[in-house]
Amino acid sequence: MLAFPKSSVFYHTFVYLQNRDAPRRAVRSNRRQRKTRYRKARFLNRKRPKGWLAPSLMHRVQTIETWVKRLCKFAPIAEIRQELVKFDMQQLENPEISGTDYRAGTLEGYSVREYLLEKYDRTCCYCGKTDVPLQIEHIQARSKGGSNRVSNLCIACEKCNQNKGDRDIKDFLKGKPDIVSKILKQAKAPLKDAAAVNATRWKLLETLKMLELPVTTGTGAETKFNRIRLHLAKEHWIDAACVGVTNILKVKTCKILRVKSTGQGGRKKCQTDTIGYPQKYRPLKPIHGFCTGDIVKTVIPKGVNRGTYIARLCPYSDGNGEIYPKSGKKRIGIKLEYIKKAVHRKDGYSYA
Repeated sequence: MLAFPKSSVFYHTFVYLQNRDAPRRAVRSNRRQRKTRYRKARFLNRKRPKGWLAPSLMHRVQTIETWVKRLCKFAPIAEIRQELVKFDMQQLENPEISGTDYRAGTLEGYSVREYLLEKYDRTCCYCGKTDVPLQIEHIQARSKGGSNRVSNLCIACEKCNQNKGDRDIKDFLKGKPDIVSKILKQAKAPLKDAAAVNATRWKLLETLKMLELPVTTGTGAETKFNRIRLHLAKEHWIDAACVGVTNILKVKTCKILRVKSTGQGGRKKCQTDTIGYPQKYRPLKPIHGFCTGDIVKTVIPKGVNRGTYIARLCPYSDGNGEIYPKSGKKRIGIKLEYIKKAVHRKDGYSYA
């Protein structure tokens, strides 16, 4: 416990900080009592059904299921193919593991090299070159005590690999601290994506089989073989078309639709300022027939921002709102009566 004289600056600062944090502490305490009322411990008798997944993992499976069902409505889907890959976590953490310490077998689907190529987006970490032969590079050279763990490996072109040699990465990239910090941060990133693939692959297969369509599986090595044999570029959407037995593939477009799950925006009901104090509560129901995130066509008849816009909308209960055009100003205040029609209703996804 710290004790300061009441006349000192430190005492007044300490009292100020206590008084400032008191309302925030009260909000947190009230939320805990409201959301997690006392109940008896049940961790000793909790039973989970067979095949249970954590909500964060189940969300991945449900998102794929949703989009498969949507595509089946608009296109004559005859077959579903899934790349049933598996990341060998022990092999990624320690490629030299063997004998009694390693009981999981050989790496299925992906080798350490394939994992690193995916992790670094098939780009040289040092110079940023793509579409060139890439080699596995030790960030800290083995002659200087570096290991073969995946956290010490990256991908580099032959020229950068030879120029670096056994030098320290900070010496090799002297004057480029941003690139050094980016490589070190990316190298030490956890293997959460690989773990998520391992945990959800069988659940996803079971879910797809319930859609009453024939489902076949393939390996990562088979996908790569098909893509190279058909002389196709390395893209994720092309890889998806090369899964399983693929004899002939005709690519008729290079314009793809990128879909990102953004949520419905109904989790955070209380909007706070930068410090954390509640400012206002966000209504979840539609306001004058519109929701935040709807894409609308707006015609502003007069003023500086006069014109026609197709942009996302944030409506207010007083009859006004804001739109967020893709170019130009960051946001424009409008009246909801300026909206001519809703182009797309918010559905929890963003499209590009």
